[in-house]
Amino acid sequence: MKVLKDILYKVSLVSTTGDMEVQIQDIVFDSRKVKEGSVFVAVPGTQVDGHDFIDKALALGAKAVIFEKLPSELQKGITYVQVVNSAKAMGIMAGNYFDNPSEKLKVVAVTGTNGKTTTVTLLHQLFMRMGYSTGLLSTVENKINEEVIPATHTTPDSVSIQALLKQMLEAGCTHCFMEASSHAIVQERIAGLKLAGAVFTNISHDHLDYHLTFDEYIKAKKKLFDELPKAAFALVNGDDKRGMVMLQNCKGSHQTFGLKTPAEFKAKIISNTLEGLELDINGTLIWFMMIGAFNAYNLLGVLGTAVLLGEEEEEVLRELSGIKGARGRFDRISIGGVTAIVDYAHTPDALDNVLKTINGVRTGVEQLITIVGCGGNRDKTKRPIMAKIAVQESDKVILTSDNPRFEDPMDILKDMQTGIGVSEIRKSLTIEDRKEAIKTACMLSNKGDIILIAGKGHEDYQEIKGVKHHFDDAEIVTEYLTQLTQS
Repeated sequence: MKVLKDILYKVSLVSTTGDMEVQIQDIVFDSRKVKEGSVFVAVPGTQVDGHDFIDKALALGAKAVIFEKLPSELQKGITYVQVVNSAKAMGIMAGNYFDNPSEKLKVVAVTGTNGKTTTVTLLHQLFMRMGYSTGLLSTVENKINEEVIPATHTTPDSVSIQALLKQMLEAGCTHCFMEASSHAIVQERIAGLKLAGAVFTNISHDHLDYHLTFDEYIKAKKKLFDELPKAAFALVNGDDKRGMVMLQNCKGSHQTFGLKTPAEFKAKIISNTLEGLELDINGTLIWFMMIGAFNAYNLLGVLGTAVLLGEEEEEVLRELSGIKGARGRFDRISIGGVTAIVDYAHTPDALDNVLKTINGVRTGVEQLITIVGCGGNRDKTKRPIMAKIAVQESDKVILTSDNPRFEDPMDILKDMQTGIGVSEIRKSLTIEDRKEAIKTACMLSNKGDIILIAGKGHEDYQEIKGVKHHFDDAEIVTEYLTQLTQS
C-alpha cells in the first residue's frame, strides 16, 4: 500500500479535498475492478466517461477519486483530487506506485504504422541472444525474458505497463522494448515512463476512424518524440518524408536510418529472395533470414537502436543474421510445391509492401493468389484502397472476412468491391467465409504458386458480434494444402 500524496508526486493538480495521507491499495480506472482501498481515476474515454462511474466506484470501496470535472456532490470521508489530465495523471501515479521501474530499465518505444511488432520482437530476441535479461511489450505477446504474458492491446493501459515493468525489473531485466501505438500515445498510456529512446518506422494511411485526419495521426506519433527527455535518443526512418517531422521540437539526440537518403545507419539491398535478404552495411555483406525492403528498414532500425544503447555493431549484425522475426509477419508455409504466406498486413501501405516484395522475387510463371479482408468498426476509407492494391498486384484476389466485429461482413466486402475497376472484376472473387476463401485459394493453386493470406497474421481468432472464435490462418492453409497433396 502507498500513501496517496506520495503517488501524486509530479501530477499537475488543480485542487484537493480530504485526507491526502490515506493509504491506497491500488489504482483503478475501471469501476468494475474497484475494491476496498482503491483510488479510482475517472478518465474521459471515446465510448464512456469515467466521471459517470464515480458513485459506483465509491460504493465498491474506493477511498479517493482522481478526476478532471468536479462531482456535483462530495461524500464525507472520501479524498477528492482534481487534476489537469486524468489519463496522464494515472500514468504518473502508476509509475510512483510501482517505484518508477522505467528509471531503472532501458526502455525503448517504437512507433509507426508498420513494422512496430517486427522491430520490438527483433530487439527482444537480439538482446536475449547477447546475454541480457529483456522484456517485451508487443501486439503479439508480452514477455519477461522467455515467459509469455498474453497481450490484449498494442500498448497496455498505463497501470498494466508499470506493473509489467516492475515484474521485469524483479526478474532481473535490464531492457524493455515496447510498441507505442498512436492510440496509446494520445491516450497517455505511456505517461510516467522514462524512455531511453524512441524509434519511428514509417507512417501511412491507418486509424483515421479514430484520429479523423491524417494530420492528427501524424501529430499523435510526433507527441512521443516531442516528450522525449534530453538524455534519450530519437531514431527515425529518414526515407519516410515524415521522419524529419518527428524530430522537430525533439529534445533527444537525433539519428536516422534508411536505404536511399544519407543516414547514420544505412544499407544497400544486394539480393532479395523468398529465402532471405542480403544487405551491404558499411561495406560488409550480411545475410538475414527475412524478406523484403520493408524488413531491411526494420533491421536497420534494430541495428541503430542497439548501437545507440551501447552495443558493438559487429556483434549486433552477427546475432541479427540468425533471427527469424515476429510470428505472423511474412510467415512462409511450403507444402506440395505451393508457398503460402501469412502476414498481418492490414493497411494499404503494408499490403502494398508485401505484394511488391512477393512480386520482386517471383519468376513470373507462378500465380499469386491474394486473400484479403478488412476489419469491421474500423476506418472504412481504406477498404476500397486495399482491394484496389490487391487486384493490381495479384493474379487472383479473394475478398473475404477479417474480423467483422459488429458489422455485417457483406457490407465490409461491398465497400472493398468499390475499389475494383470493371476490367479487374474477372480477377476477383468474394467469399464471405474466411475458411472457405482459404480452401478455394488452395484449390485454385498449382505447384509453384504463391498464396498470400493478409490481414490477421499472428491472430488466432476471428471476432464476430463481440465473440472471439478460434481461427488461425496458418493452421487452416496448412490443413488444406496437406489434404490436396494427399488426395
